[in-house]
Amino acid sequence: MAKVPCMPWAFCRANRLVAAGYALLIWPAWPDRALAEPRWRHGVFPVVQFLGYTSHFGGRIGPGGVQEHHGGLDIAAPLGSPIRGWWGGVVQAVVNDGRCGLGVVIRSGEYDHLYCHLAGQVSGRTYTSGPLRLVVGQPVRTGQVIGHVGMSGRTTGPHLHWAISYRGRWLDPGVILRAMAISRSSRQLRP
Repeated sequence: MAKVPCMPWAFCRANRLVAAGYALLIWPAWPDRALAEPRWRHGVFPVVQFLGYTSHFGGRIGPGGVQEHHGGLDIAAPLGSPIRGWWGGVVQAVVNDGRCGLGVVIRSGEYDHLYCHLAGQVSGRTYTSGPLRLVVGQPVRTGQVIGHVGMSGRTTGPHLHWAISYRGRWLDPGVILRAMAISRSSRQLRP
């Protein structure tokens, strides 16, 4: 197996991306190479103050002690830490429910990326957090601050639930992070 390049905030050991004592299992082979977009190298890790991964994509034991599917990646960060948009796009929806809590959905072409458990408030089609204001239909840039880490919805501590879907199918954000790292590394190795 080829050596896996990693993001600056982590290091690789076998098939695991390890950071701050948490490990995220990475698929050893791409099940959907067609989804590995070379443009992902331009993506931005969404949490500015990374503390670790608290729940991976896939099966897990949920807060109620019941087996469940987890459709994203939970990234621990200090309360109030800035959250950046992974990729530029348009605010598709704002969320206010008991599971996600306060959240924002950004559409980037055929991708939707969801950011849950935010601080702030939602009123109608607008999300606000301090001076930050996002409205459904508003364009956002890659890396733009789109929210702050909170504890809204079903959560046991401050973190971001980050989920990505492609044409309505949930993808493993860990695989996308790996693709970002590989794409950046291969670009740096070119003459």
